[in-house]
Amino acid sequence: MSYSFSGKTIWITGATSGIGKAMALELAGKDNILILSSRRQQELEKIADECRNLGSKAFIYPFDLSRPEEVEKSAHLVTDKFKVDVLINNGGISQRSLLVETPVEVDRKVMETDFFSGVILTKAVLPRMVAAGSGHIVVISSITGVFGFPLRSAYAAAKHALHGFYETLWAELHEKGINVTIVCPGRVNTNVSLNAITEKGVAHGIMDHDIKKGITAEKCARIIISAAEKKKKLIYIAGKEMLMVYFKRFAPWVYYKLVSKVKPS
Repeated sequence: MSYSFSGKTIWITGATSGIGKAMALELAGKDNILILSSRRQQELEKIADECRNLGSKAFIYPFDLSRPEEVEKSAHLVTDKFKVDVLINNGGISQRSLLVETPVEVDRKVMETDFFSGVILTKAVLPRMVAAGSGHIVVISSITGVFGFPLRSAYAAAKHALHGFYETLWAELHEKGINVTIVCPGRVNTNVSLNAITEKGVAHGIMDHDIKKGITAEKCARIIISAAEKKKKLIYIAGKEMLMVYFKRFAPWVYYKLVSKVKPS
């Protein structure tokens, strides 16, 4: 049975760019209360104003996903004021560095940002969702959440972890009305590779050639919202890169052969 995100209180992280921004604008004007978060307060204000102009109530809670103390503080502030109906754990950071050159501090930053921040927010909103007998967690993973790929060791690890955590959450709580949708995008034309961090912990600053050819964030957002409203548990949004998912699942020897030919640079 499907349902509508209209009339819901929806919390979106990573709301100032890419898929997060596109989802906020797509959901605006549908009698929603939107809670928007990211590190950049000025950009959040701009997005919130756009959402308000489209007819939604919008509130901003800026914080850094890589800092658990900030995540915890914002989680308490939001849940004290709102009963969140839909949490969209979208915010995150990618990586472009060789495993052997990457210090564990960078691994920890990626894991804090891409995995633990969402866990903190999820555990904060769940009690009221369970008490109400309804709630939906939307998790933006990646096709790299189901296979490893060069230059993305910590990123792939964090995305793999999301699957284990949220699949377990659904198994434990679906009978209490909690829905989970895990989203695995492939190539989406966003700044994800520009903002990815290197082994030095600084922005990569280079647009991946294949990402330029990806679908728009707006199209991706529409697909995500439609799938979540249909209560899909796992969706892939990918073009021919989806072949790697199939190879890993059904013909792993082909996956290993192909990935061994990738020249990290």
